[in-house]
Amino acid sequence: MIDLVLEGAGKNALGSAVMRELLRGLAAAQGAPVLLRGAGDVFSAGLNLVEIAGLDDAGMRAYLELLEQLIKALYSYPGPLVVHVHGHAIAGGAILALCCDHRVCAADPRIKFGLNEVALGLRFPRSILQLVRRRIAPQSLDEVVLGGHLYAPADALRVGFVDELGDLDRARERLAVLARHPADIYAATKVELRAGVLVEDEALRRAFIDEALPVWTAPALKQRLLGFLKKTPRT
Repeated sequence: MIDLVLEGAGKNALGSAVMRELLRGLAAAQGAPVLLRGAGDVFSAGLNLVEIAGLDDAGMRAYLELLEQLIKALYSYPGPLVVHVHGHAIAGGAILALCCDHRVCAADPRIKFGLNEVALGLRFPRSILQLVRRRIAPQSLDEVVLGGHLYAPADALRVGFVDELGDLDRARERLAVLARHPADIYAATKVELRAGVLVEDEALRRAFIDEALPVWTAPALKQRLLGFLKKTPRT
């Protein structure tokens, strides 16, 4: 079993370097059972808003494509992939957790889970929204996506962000159970279960990025992102 630790500045924010490091870790794991967790006192505070605020159109396009690459690599990872969330998992951090086969969250009521992209003025890439539809409880989907709420662990369990509440040992136990299955059968069945969820017409994907780029790089949005960063829970 392999520990894949998400670690970076800004409370493990998803900057380009952090995402590339996670991709390298997944590639090196080669289908072995993986436990994903965050370094320090959070899982991930989300996208690196400081980096985003400094990107031009070309840089933002590369950033969004890297994010999509990471989401697809996690969601389609052939081996067992369990996440333990012991601190905040917000926006992009919550999306990473949703990619995993089994999601365990510590029962600490100070932890916040949530997708606040709409509150930030950002549209979800279509493939990521498909993932959210697959994971979040249907009756809670509008509440989670359109409401932009931040949830404590008990409510995160209710709406479908996590599968159970437990400590790191519990997450390791869950991973060990999944690791007992024949690896080839597990991988093949996982491919079938995941089929079609993140698949998107390439022309539509590029059209979305072309449409979203002016919004993501607009000065007004960058100021809003930096202002929101100051109010985001950090501990």
